[in-house]
Amino acid sequence: MYIVGSYTLAVIFCFVTMLCWGSWGNTQKLAAKSWRYELFYWDYVIGMVIFSLILAFTAGSIGSQGRPFLQDLAQVSWTSIGWVLLGAVIFNVSNILLSASVSLAGMAVAFPLGVGIALVMGVLNNLLLHPTAGQNTTLLWIGVVLVVLAVIVNGIASGKVSSEQRDPGQNRKGIILALLAGIIMSFFSALVYNGVDLDNFAAPAAGKMTPYTAMVIFALGVFLSNFIVNTIVMKKPFVGEPVTYKQYFSGNLGTHLVGVLGGCIWALGTSLNYICAGTAGAAVSYALGQGAPMVAAIWGVFIWKEFKGAPKKVYWLLALMFALFMAGLACVVKAGM
Repeated sequence: MYIVGSYTLAVIFCFVTMLCWGSWGNTQKLAAKSWRYELFYWDYVIGMVIFSLILAFTAGSIGSQGRPFLQDLAQVSWTSIGWVLLGAVIFNVSNILLSASVSLAGMAVAFPLGVGIALVMGVLNNLLLHPTAGQNTTLLWIGVVLVVLAVIVNGIASGKVSSEQRDPGQNRKGIILALLAGIIMSFFSALVYNGVDLDNFAAPAAGKMTPYTAMVIFALGVFLSNFIVNTIVMKKPFVGEPVTYKQYFSGNLGTHLVGVLGGCIWALGTSLNYICAGTAGAAVSYALGQGAPMVAAIWGVFIWKEFKGAPKKVYWLLALMFALFMAGLACVVKAGM
């Protein structure tokens, strides 16, 4: 299987993760013109499964190092599978909440709040459960604090958007959902890594799995749990009327493909994040990937015009948020060197 051999390349791949995690929401925004997010989410999950399988049978099955995908899958213990599936369910619940928040409050609000909180708590979880020797923990936490400040500034900016630009009730509900999503999301990565041998991708311990196998099991876990989690949300939506499976199957091919693309983009980012965890360390790899709020905020501000017509001071606050995020990410990169 393909293994990342240097910290520099791992950091580059983690930045690709950040771009993917911060950009998949654009497909939801595109589909939202004629498609509820609950229906979009089914196509999104299908895209995750398709991409993870393609990657497992290509990059996860070539080369002389590590176990090929099918060989690795045949020896994985049920304990390792259980950890990854638990992480998948936790992620699925949090990501549906985040999708709901995007539909209510927009990308520029939902991602910085939800994913920013997931970054802070997720780094702590990974440091406690999967510590990496040689990391500058102090510098890592300085970076995390800067990200926290960026999240706070984004919240202040969102609060200054007038009711004419955004319904205050929906905006408030979107912020609450983003906060819940972030808290829940912070646990999924550390749980998944319990099933992966982070210390030796080239010769993983018996019963543990490679990152490629973990991604397939994770995607399947999200898909299967979606029959419960998303079905509940379809029947009891956070906003609007209930939606049905009949509506899903009546959607046109183009709309479905947009959602599948969104899932493929997210799965690419997550796969690279798992692949890099062995070289960059679980905490640094996760933290860099969770710089996604900055990417999502850029899309929300400059492409989707979610703050159009807001007072000038709001844009100054957004500029400060970007600066804090960039400084925080720089500290995280340096911490792993």
